[in-house]
Amino acid sequence: MGIGALLQPSAERFGLILTQPFRALRRRMERYIFSRVQRIPGPFAITPRRVYILPTRYGYGYGLLLLVMLVGAMNYSNSMAFALTFLLAGLVLVSMHHTHANLLGIAVRALAAQPVFAGEQARFPLGLESAAPRTRYAICAGWSDMAASASTDIAPNQQAIVTLSLPASRRGVLRAPRFSVVTEFPLGLFHAWTWIELDNDCLVYPAPAPPGSAPPAATGGTGLRTGSRPGQEEFAGLRPYQRGDAAASIHWKSLPKHPLLQVKAFAETLEKDLWLDWAELPAAWDVERRLSQLTRWVLDSDGRGLAYGLRLPGSVRPPARGELHRQECLRALALFEAKA
Repeated sequence: MGIGALLQPSAERFGLILTQPFRALRRRMERYIFSRVQRIPGPFAITPRRVYILPTRYGYGYGLLLLVMLVGAMNYSNSMAFALTFLLAGLVLVSMHHTHANLLGIAVRALAAQPVFAGEQARFPLGLESAAPRTRYAICAGWSDMAASASTDIAPNQQAIVTLSLPASRRGVLRAPRFSVVTEFPLGLFHAWTWIELDNDCLVYPAPAPPGSAPPAATGGTGLRTGSRPGQEEFAGLRPYQRGDAAASIHWKSLPKHPLLQVKAFAETLEKDLWLDWAELPAAWDVERRLSQLTRWVLDSDGRGLAYGLRLPGSVRPPARGELHRQECLRALALFEAKA
């Protein structure tokens, strides 16, 4: 084992001891900040009073380096060393100003979050808009200000979109928690951030059960309704001519065999109205398992193009088809509350 491997744990412990006071100060600052952050509908404009800034670890190292350079310049009374030290110190001040100004004036708004199924990642899109005539570089957003999950540049008078992901473990309405907008541009010596909590929700559908289970055969008013009626889909045979029938429908080939004119008859199959009924599921199943199975049947029925209805305790959605009907049924399953 090399000497570097032996010294690394000691260096990490020394770093933790050195930064512990700053971490405690940061926790106290965040408790104060969180007490002032309120949930708002947005958009939220970042103002100077809501921007917080502290040196990064590189900034602390840079400051320590300047202190060593200053001590050396004073020890040797070297004017060039003084000039270099003060020049680099001035660079720090300019960097701090630009880092702080990089966040000011940005308007943050919550965009619509698309529904997901339980167990998937909920995605909360955010619109970042800048009315300034300059580009905002390296603007990051994340649930924690120390671990930004999305980064973008904002062009002048344009809107950039970043998306934050959050695990959706349970069905229902998932509220977007507090998030931060962060920047360390241009030199990475300072960390400027603000905390925001926008009124944004994501609908989480129940996790669908594994495929393969068909809806149970129901009795009474549930199940499949089949049959046929006159239409234009399938050839159903010949019938005698009636006044008003179109000439194009006459079956001329049958004229030598039948003394009367024969007309081609068509029929169409009635739509299959499938009822997905809560009461038809096994009584031993709990609420979440029933909702999971009904979710699977909604998806399968929609994929097959069937007209289906949904019966839940306290609500009924009549048979229909299409994207809107599927969303309404899944929404009803997501927001279902069992009565005691």
